[in-house]
Amino acid sequence: MVVMNPLIPEIEPLADAALDARLQACIDNKTKPLGSLGRLETLAHRIGTILGTETPRWVAPQMLVCAGDHGLAARGVSAYPTDVTWQMVENFLAGGAAVSVLARQNGLALTVADCGVAREIPPRAQKEGAPRLVSCRVAAGTQDASTGPAMTQAQCDQAIANGRQIVRNMPGNALLLGEMGIGNTSVASLLLARLGGVPLAECTGAGTGLNAEGVARKLRILETSLSANADATEPLQALAALGGFEVATLTGAVLQAALERRVIVVDGFITTAAVLVASRLQPAVLERCVFAHHSCEPGHAHMLRLLNARALLDMGLRLGEGSGAALAWPLLVSACTFLNEMASFESAGVDGKSAA
Repeated sequence: MVVMNPLIPEIEPLADAALDARLQACIDNKTKPLGSLGRLETLAHRIGTILGTETPRWVAPQMLVCAGDHGLAARGVSAYPTDVTWQMVENFLAGGAAVSVLARQNGLALTVADCGVAREIPPRAQKEGAPRLVSCRVAAGTQDASTGPAMTQAQCDQAIANGRQIVRNMPGNALLLGEMGIGNTSVASLLLARLGGVPLAECTGAGTGLNAEGVARKLRILETSLSANADATEPLQALAALGGFEVATLTGAVLQAALERRVIVVDGFITTAAVLVASRLQPAVLERCVFAHHSCEPGHAHMLRLLNARALLDMGLRLGEGSGAALAWPLLVSACTFLNEMASFESAGVDGKSAA
């Protein structure tokens, strides 16, 4: 459902039959059997469509990791304590986390946004090439969704606006999504159940490593949370009632990146939840998305199905942070490289396929 709301930009479909035909002709005329690069060809076509050209080139790709804490975490929905959120944010900024290492390896500028971590992350001087910290705190974590809304609608709106502003201030034509927040697989499960109509038991997994007893406890708490927010059925209502500050900020970032026709590289379960919300507000968002990997968190398969999406990688990942998006990034680089640099049959003087 398209929502008429000044906070939500109108995202136009990328319908351009002429560009579509030129891109396909360019891909088909490379020195290879037709379709022989498989899904790399599909990926190249999507990138060219988003960026509006047959010769797409990457400009200053950005990794955005949004962090926030959750009132639900105090109920034991995670195997780790809330303090891990701020500790991992510090690890991101120090360059020691998986996403920090992978972003550095792939030449991705890393921005970490404190959207509402329980312990405020102190500012620090920005060193050249180091991860950047953005403070856009709405509050020191959300409320406990099992007793009522996690956020007020005003708080949710502010987080969405923050996400849009972060992207406005970024250079580049690609945005890779990441997140951090103890308890946020619970948020993703709740949003999937409410907006996707998937049974909560099929949405809920081990998260950071809960045992069977812990998963059962988590499921009971999430069932209580859905009941406590039964009236929150529309996308923005559900996001406020069930979501987190980092998920709402990512939703805003997705909307802004889609408006600017950036390629959006979606990581795993939690970032896909933000895309699910954004796509319920503006369906054409999905035309700008590339889904990096298929998480082994059980709800992710349902999300990808709902969004009619197929992930590039399936490696048993469940770390989050944007690690899967960073791992998939070389495939996007290769898609552009073959489109720009691989010879055509004519330029190489190679005979094409005969008519027989």
